Amino acid sequence: MARAGLTAERLTLAGAELADEVGFDKVTVAALARHFGVKDASLYSHLRNSHDLKVRIALLALGELADRVATALAGRAGKDALAAFANAYRDYAREHPGRYAAAQLRLDPETAAASAGVRHARMTRAILRGYDLTEPDQTHAVRLLGSTFHGYVTLEMSGGFSHSAPDSQESWSWVVDALDTLLRNWSAPAQNPSRPPA
Repeated sequence: MARAGLTAERLTLAGAELADEVGFDKVTVAALARHFGVKDASLYSHLRNSHDLKVRIALLALGELADRVATALAGRAGKDALAAFANAYRDYAREHPGRYAAAQLRLDPETAAASAGVRHARMTRAILRGYDLTEPDQTHAVRLLGSTFHGYVTLEMSGGFSHSAPDSQESWSWVVDALDTLLRNWSAPAQNPSRPPA
């Protein structure tokens, strides 16, 4: 393939596609150069190094995921919004495993602040406002949802649920229902539960 027409944007998209095919950890400038049939040096006018490429893929993935979640959430509230958010998140991870892995890349504070990760946090908090959570409980709940969805999706994609009944979809629906019940009946834990009442 000719070098003409290569841009940082095109290389980023190709890198994201490569990540879905072979895994995000295997995406490098050298691997991308082989994909395009050019020498590594041909790409360095567009990319600083492999880390730069991975950051660009991470930002692309965060943007795509935020767009998908926003579309899923439109016009929804309460449990419907929670389920739509969860399903959009899970579907994206299963359809784009390399991109999903990229979205977990740790970014420097300035890059993270300018990324679509901020939109994810805002959308999560918008869902939680429907459950009347205030701070600091809202932040605890944001972390709970993120940990639960990421943990489930990661285990599922690694085959952790493929050897036993019930089907992972049934468990996923149960998890979303359980989170909704928890959020509707949220009660902040005691500050020092081990201490007997006075």
